[in-house]
Amino acid sequence: MTEEQIPKKQQAPAPEEQERIRNEAAWVELLKREIGKVIVGQKYLVDRLIIGLLANGHVLLEGVPGLAKTLAVKTLSQCIKAEFKRIQFTPDLLPADVVGTLIYSPNQGEFTTKRGPIFTNLLLADEINRAPAKVQSALLEGMQERQVTIGDETYPLPQPFLVLATENPIDQEGTYPLPEAQMDRFMLKLVVDYPDREEELKILDYNGNVSVKHEVSPVVDAETIFRSRKLIDGIYLDDKLKGYLVDVVLATRNPEKYGASELSAFIRFGASPRATISLALAAKATAFIQGRSFVTPQDIKDIGLDVLRHRVIVSYEAEAENVSSDDIIKKIFETVPVP
Repeated sequence: MTEEQIPKKQQAPAPEEQERIRNEAAWVELLKREIGKVIVGQKYLVDRLIIGLLANGHVLLEGVPGLAKTLAVKTLSQCIKAEFKRIQFTPDLLPADVVGTLIYSPNQGEFTTKRGPIFTNLLLADEINRAPAKVQSALLEGMQERQVTIGDETYPLPQPFLVLATENPIDQEGTYPLPEAQMDRFMLKLVVDYPDREEELKILDYNGNVSVKHEVSPVVDAETIFRSRKLIDGIYLDDKLKGYLVDVVLATRNPEKYGASELSAFIRFGASPRATISLALAAKATAFIQGRSFVTPQDIKDIGLDVLRHRVIVSYEAEAENVSSDDIIKKIFETVPVP
């Protein structure tokens, strides 16, 4: 490795950097307020969608029908000056319906490329687990490489490019489980829960009419998002916190080395190195939306469950004893010492 290739050690943030990040992050509150005109409550959901947008990571939302998953994603796209497309995944959907295909023109005697809906900035993949695995896998190249191959040609996708997918719980009728490789491409997996009583009363007040119009205005453009992403790259992550972050991920693979040997029988596969990268980026984005120029251990804990829950594959023993990946990750965070 040459001297140019050796990564430079990150310096602790200067006070003026803190002020700069606080000023730059002001648009986040504007965006939340605009989304709040349509989405009642669901602070957790809205915050995580913005973190995915800032960290350039795809987001998977899981929950029963009727919890405003689709509406939240659609509202977010309307609040951003960017192109938005939606694909409703169904059992008869084909890969060409997602990425595009080659169409033969008899008049010209040649094939022309018909681009699919994946060529957009924000793609809503609605009920993604209602389509077969071959269609789900059609998204893989676009999600990871930000490019799509149609025939012999490879086409770059517009930037920013983000997949925001919704799915119903796997035990529901007519669903197909997402392949592990596909799941790993999502930076965050959010489990959307029912609103509480107060929120549900507000939902009734907002939507209890026949003619309900959800209207929001764009409050942020792509240029602002790119500028914020550059600032997020510079957010300070201390070496001790890097060690803590790596220990958490390693504990999902070898829990016995971290004093959690009782979890070994419940884990079939632990999180991959991609999880380590995603956890660091998501923690930095969490610090950014709170107007901080440095990451704290609480940032890692707050976002850790959403980054890891779909990457820790539980064993048959865990399923038999009703132990979920969430239970395992919570136990790991309790066990791994915070620096």
